[in-house]
Amino acid sequence: MATGSRPWGALLLLLPLLLPAACRAGGGCAGEGGPLEPFDALYASGVEAYYGGDFAGAARCLERALRSRRELRAARLRCRRSCRGQVRLAAPGPGGGGDLPFFGSVLRRAGCLRRCEEPRLGAASRHRVAEEVGADFQRRVPYSYLQRAYIQLNKLEEAANAAHTFFMANPEHMEIQQDIENYKTTAGKVDLIDREARQHMEDYSAGVRHYDKEEYELAIDFLERALKGYYSEDEDCQLMCEGPQRFEEHEYLEYKAGLYEAIADHYMQVLACKHDCVRELATRSGRISPIENFLPLHYDYLQFAYYRVGDYVKALECAKSYLLFHPDDEDVLENAGYYEGLLEGTMDPDTVKPRKEAKTLLRRHKLESHLLQVAAAGLGYTYTEPNYWNRYGARQDEHSVPSSISSEPEDGPRLSLAKKPMPKPDRELKEGGPLLYSDVKFVYNSQQLNGTQRVLLDNVISEEQCRELHRVANGIMLAGDGYRGKTSPHTPNERFEGATVLKALKYGYEGRVPLKSARLFYDISEKARRIVESYFMLNSTLYFSYTHLVCRTALSGQQERRNDLSHPIHADNCLLDPEANECWKEPPAYTFRDYSALLYMNADFEGGEFIFTEMDAKTVTASIKPKCGRMISFSSGGENPHGVKAVTKGQRCAVALWFTLDPLYRELERIQADEVIAMLDQEHLGPSEMNINPKDEL
Repeated sequence: MATGSRPWGALLLLLPLLLPAACRAGGGCAGEGGPLEPFDALYASGVEAYYGGDFAGAARCLERALRSRRELRAARLRCRRSCRGQVRLAAPGPGGGGDLPFFGSVLRRAGCLRRCEEPRLGAASRHRVAEEVGADFQRRVPYSYLQRAYIQLNKLEEAANAAHTFFMANPEHMEIQQDIENYKTTAGKVDLIDREARQHMEDYSAGVRHYDKEEYELAIDFLERALKGYYSEDEDCQLMCEGPQRFEEHEYLEYKAGLYEAIADHYMQVLACKHDCVRELATRSGRISPIENFLPLHYDYLQFAYYRVGDYVKALECAKSYLLFHPDDEDVLENAGYYEGLLEGTMDPDTVKPRKEAKTLLRRHKLESHLLQVAAAGLGYTYTEPNYWNRYGARQDEHSVPSSISSEPEDGPRLSLAKKPMPKPDRELKEGGPLLYSDVKFVYNSQQLNGTQRVLLDNVISEEQCRELHRVANGIMLAGDGYRGKTSPHTPNERFEGATVLKALKYGYEGRVPLKSARLFYDISEKARRIVESYFMLNSTLYFSYTHLVCRTALSGQQERRNDLSHPIHADNCLLDPEANECWKEPPAYTFRDYSALLYMNADFEGGEFIFTEMDAKTVTASIKPKCGRMISFSSGGENPHGVKAVTKGQRCAVALWFTLDPLYRELERIQADEVIAMLDQEHLGPSEMNINPKDEL
C-alpha cells in the first residue's frame, strides 16, 4: 500500500525538534523514562525515519507512538476515576457564600487531577495534538507506515497484523486489501489480529455469529460479555469527555464571558460529548456511521436466545429491557406477553424487571437530552437531537421465518424475519419495465441472479458497434485515467486504461478519431441510461453520474499462481465492511450514486468474470461472463457487492456507467458533452461555438 504524501508538512518536520536529544539519536527513538513522551512527536519521528529509509527506527518510533497514546488515555482515565472517588462535588448551600462548598470541591478535584497526572504525563500542554494528527490516529494511518516498515524488515507476521488493523478502519482501501491477500498466501497468515479492536464489539460480533448458528448458549455468553464491556466503555467515554473541549463559535483568546456563561459554555461541550457516547460506542473504528440500534439489539438477541435455552425469566427480563428503548415494538411486546404466560403458575411475572443498568443509562441519556435542549432554547446553542435508537437495526435471524408461516408453535413468540434490512429507500423498488429497444434481449432478473435490483441483458449493442467502440478505445484511452494516473490502481498484474465521453468527442473534433465513432460512445451510453431507467420503473429522471470507457489488460509474466481480483469486491455508493456485515454510506464513497451498469465490448480474453457476492465479500451469488453487447445493471448500494475476477490473458473492455437520481450530482462532463452534441446536430461546428478548448486537460 502506498502511504501517500507526508501527512502534515511543516508540522511533521517541526515535531521531532521538540523531542529530547536522546529520542532523536540512534534511529529516532532511543531512551525511555521520565514523563510520558508525546505520541504526536514520536509519530513524527517514525514517519521521518520511514521516509529516510530507517525502517527499524520507523517501526520502533511508531510502536512507541501507539503505546504512548494508549498509556495517555489510561493515565487520564485512572486519575479522573480516582479523583472522582476522592473528591465528591458538594451541593451548593443557601444564602450568601452558599456556592463556596461547591466551588471548593471543584478546586480540590482540579488539584487532585493535577497531582495525579503530572508525575506520569508532565505538563498538560505536552500532550495537546493537532487535529490532523488526531485524525491520522483515528483512521489508523500509523499502521499503514508500520506495515511497510515491517515488510522491509522481513517481519511478515507483524506486517500482516498492521495491515489488517489499518484495513479494519479503511475497508475501501483496495491496495491494502490486496496486500492482506498476499500475506495469506506468502506467509500462510490466515488468523489476523486487529490491534485496535474494541472488545465489546468483538464480543457482540461473536455473539451474533453463534446466534446465527443456533448456538444459543455460546451466543448468550458472548452477548452478556459484550453488554458488560459496553457499560464499562460507557463509563470510560463519560470520563474522557471531561477533558479540554473546542469552542467552535468564538475565539477563546478573545473570550469575555462572565462566570456562569463560561461554565455553561464548557459544560455544554462536555455534556454533548457525553450524550454522544451512545454513538461513539456503536461506531467501529474509522467509521462515521454507528451500527443502528446497537445497544437495544443486545437485549433483542438475548431475549430470544434465553427463550431457546429455556430460561424464561431472563428472556422476559431482556425483552422488558429492550422495550425501554422501543416501548411500541409490537413483536417484542408479543414476545414479552408470551414469556409472561410461560411463567404464570411458577412466579409473578410482574416481579421480573428490566435490567438496572439499562434503566440507569436511559434515564441519564434522557436528562442529558433535556439539558441540551434547554441550553439550545435559552442560551443560543445550536443542537438537534439525533435518533440514537434507530429501529432500522433488527435481529439477523437467518433461520427464522415470519410468524404467518413459522415453524414455531402457534402460541410461541413472534419473531422477526430474515437478515437485518438496509435502511429503507425513499422510493419503491420495482423492476420488469419495458426494455424500449426490440433487439435487446432479457436474460436474467434479480431472482435469477440471487439478489435485489439486478438485471442481465444481451444485444444492447451489435457486433459492429463493439468493434467500432474498441477502435475508439485504442485511440483515446490513457493509462490510469480516472485514478490520478495510476496505471494499475486495482492490481499490479493488470494495466488499466480509460476515457470519458467528452474526451472522445474532443478527439473526434480534433480529427484524432472518427467523429462518428466518438459519437457512438455518447449514443450507446444514453441508450443504456434509458434502458436502466425504464426497466427499474423509476418515477424520476435518471442522470449520469460518471461514464467511463475502460479496458483491463493482463500483464505478461505476472499471471502465474495469481490469486487476486482484477477489481476487489466493493459497493458503488457505500464503504463495504465485510467483518461487520455492513456497508457504510459515508465519504469517501460516492453516496449519491443510485444505479450502475456495465456494457461489455468483447469476450476474447481469459478470466474477467463479473461477480456478485454477499456482504462478506466472499460468498459468490452470481457470476457473469462478459461478451459483446451484454449489459449487467443493478442498484448501487450495499445490497449489491460486486467485483471482477482476474483477467489472466488478453484485454477486457467495457463501458462503465454510474447513475444518480439527484440532479445536483449530474456528471459535469456529460452536460458539456450534451452541449457539444446539440451543436453537432445543428451542423454549426466551430472552435468558438463548441464552448470547448481542444487543449483543455480533460
